[in-house]
Amino acid sequence: MGRQQQPLEHRLLLTATFCLLAGGAVMVYSASSARTLLQGQGDGTMYLVKYVGYGFFGLIAMYTISRLRLELIRRYTSLLLMAAFAMLVMVKIPGLGVEVNGATRWLGFGPLQFQPSEIVKLALVLHVAAVIAERPKIARNIRTVVGPVIAVGGGAVLLIAAQPDLGTCLVICFTMAVLLVIAGLPLRQLGLVAGIGAVLVMLFALFEPYRRARLVSFLDPWAHATTDGFQSTQGQIAIGSGGLFGNGLGQSIQKIFYVPEAHTDFILTIIGEELGLIGIVGLLSLYGIIAYAGLQTAKKAKGIYATLVAAGVTSLILCQALLNVYAILGLAPLTGVPLPFISSGSTSLIVLMASMGVLLNVASGGHAHRLNSVPQRSKDARDRAAKDRHSGGGDSRARSAGDSRRRRAAG
Repeated sequence: MGRQQQPLEHRLLLTATFCLLAGGAVMVYSASSARTLLQGQGDGTMYLVKYVGYGFFGLIAMYTISRLRLELIRRYTSLLLMAAFAMLVMVKIPGLGVEVNGATRWLGFGPLQFQPSEIVKLALVLHVAAVIAERPKIARNIRTVVGPVIAVGGGAVLLIAAQPDLGTCLVICFTMAVLLVIAGLPLRQLGLVAGIGAVLVMLFALFEPYRRARLVSFLDPWAHATTDGFQSTQGQIAIGSGGLFGNGLGQSIQKIFYVPEAHTDFILTIIGEELGLIGIVGLLSLYGIIAYAGLQTAKKAKGIYATLVAAGVTSLILCQALLNVYAILGLAPLTGVPLPFISSGSTSLIVLMASMGVLLNVASGGHAHRLNSVPQRSKDARDRAAKDRHSGGGDSRARSAGDSRRRRAAG
């Protein structure tokens, strides 16, 4: 039998993902090669090789997860969430957590490091979907979701904020808010929680001098262009100099010692400088395809759990993308959130690919492809066979009884 064609949503998600990965590889190399060469770090392909390597493992994760039974993913969600929480705690243990640029967010050693907060994002989406699917009525009131949903998410946010990593906290909060709205929580009640959360985030930002400086520089980056607003202003210069069509691939000037982290958090500025407004619109269009296909997948999904998983994963990708874009354009404070599938990264890229695997799983029906070694007969053929057995059964019994009587008479 020929292989059944996947739904349109599945093909759109796969196409958009591969386009983003291809674009990401090109732009990571373009954004990092000149700087690594000038700094004497090899032939300029170091970050490209890392991106391709982690992308390869991400593709394996995406393919494997997309073919699992969705019920199997649901069964092991609690174990994944507990492991993620344990790793968040381990990050704060001296000797285990790895500090980079003043933040302790990683576990591992040498080049083999991973960021537990990235795993938590996907684990929380799966957890919220499983909890609400098991008891759908709890999403109708804020009091009933406090314990199993908000408390669990709040605990993760507090542990991540202590690293500190405000960007990941915001992505988690926005994603969980979308999930609760889709599940049926009244917007008025969610607004109350959002207001309390906004106050806490503001206090959190004001207590640390460097976070307070970031907030002030966000309000007027050009007044702090040589200090805390340097990264933001240089990014805006890069995008502005690109114009409509850009200066050409590889022709960025800002990526050389002007825009910090040009291959990670600020890669959108290099896209704007080299490919112009057309390049940025093309990139946003790919995220738009993921938004459309993901929400259509959620709409067509069978069951509450599959619907919430599809909506949650789609929201996770889009919230992270929008937060990065808003920060680059000066519409939000800088939070260090990478651009999904584009920025150079290890754990972020692999977890995003795994998340896409979950979304593809739902889009294809929530189960692995079935292998039928023997072609199944049609319903009509099975009905005819059953009818023949039913009618033929009586005739055979009658013939057997007649034969027995003849044998006794002959004897």
